[in-house]
Amino acid sequence: MLNFELYNPTNLVFGKGQIEKLPTLVPQGAKILLAYGGGSIFKNGIHEQVINNLKGFEIVEFSGIEPNPHFETLMKAVSIIKEQKIDFILAVGGGSVIDGVKFISAAVNFEGNPIDILQKRLLIKENAVPFGTVLTLPATGSEMNSGAVVTIEATQEKLAFGGSALFPKFSICDPTVIESLPKRQLQNGVVDAYTHVMEQYLTYPHEGYLQDRIAEGILQTLIEIGPKVVENPKDYALASNFMWSCTMALNGLIQKGVPSDWATHMIGHELTALYGIDHARTLSIIAPSLYKVMFETKKAKLAQYGKRIFNLEGTEDEIANEAINKTVEFFHKMGMQTKLSEYTEDYNKTADFIVNRFEERGWKGLGEKQNITLEKVREIVEMSY
Repeated sequence: MLNFELYNPTNLVFGKGQIEKLPTLVPQGAKILLAYGGGSIFKNGIHEQVINNLKGFEIVEFSGIEPNPHFETLMKAVSIIKEQKIDFILAVGGGSVIDGVKFISAAVNFEGNPIDILQKRLLIKENAVPFGTVLTLPATGSEMNSGAVVTIEATQEKLAFGGSALFPKFSICDPTVIESLPKRQLQNGVVDAYTHVMEQYLTYPHEGYLQDRIAEGILQTLIEIGPKVVENPKDYALASNFMWSCTMALNGLIQKGVPSDWATHMIGHELTALYGIDHARTLSIIAPSLYKVMFETKKAKLAQYGKRIFNLEGTEDEIANEAINKTVEFFHKMGMQTKLSEYTEDYNKTADFIVNRFEERGWKGLGEKQNITLEKVREIVEMSY
């Protein structure tokens, strides 16, 4: 097992009715920026609950954070915080709102041009504005980690950043919030969490036995409950296990002491930036092709995955290949299309664009062994057409 440090200071407050604890979680006397996306928190009553539970606090509201939060939008919030001397941010939303708030938190006191946080992938270790979250859409795990992804609209770039100062101080996770979510968002959440686990799990055999078993437990849970929770979001057993699986998929636990990949995400982010395709759906497009192109590198772990998750039998090659097929079947069952051509007709130059962009950034060796070269990236993307 590799050396590691495990640090996660987020106070996760999970279950029905936990939003009532807001006034005890927000620092007394704080001036709050209440940040959210569109109008869904008004329709499902979450906005009213938040406001009612924060009586006595001074609140400034900031709305309009996009499903893929834009740098340009978030900088408006940074200006408001500076002008109005706000000292706490409350993100009410899904992963995009929380990611946006992480950027706002980092940018307020950043010395220099905040765009560097994204383009230079800087680690934010201090001077961030404290923030908490009320999760309304399980998917990204952003409620219990210190990473985020933000889109620069002007350059059509979707870039990741993070740092130890960007953990939420607290996150309220009430599974009943999913009752009013559209099926598409629930489908996305399941597949997003599933692929988060795969990025940390589907590498090569190592000695992180416990991490593998925890990862496999999350995958099996998502396979079991994923299709059901989409159809029955009011079932609390399904909703709570769905929400907790999404959090556990990316709160740092299963990646400690083991190699991880993340190339599927890095390529997928470009599809979102180029075509506006939902994040989870870009992952379902790229992941199967990546597993096929990198088959020899990942074969042993694919075979382990096939045996343990799908109870497959046969030779190592047979099990590994069928494991990819079973993964695609699961994505289809979750309502995903798995080819880029199913989302856009203008896909022929996508591989060229992504390869050129990665080359400009110096991203010439991705994956757990840094062996996903630019040539491999091209092959992966073209196979995804």
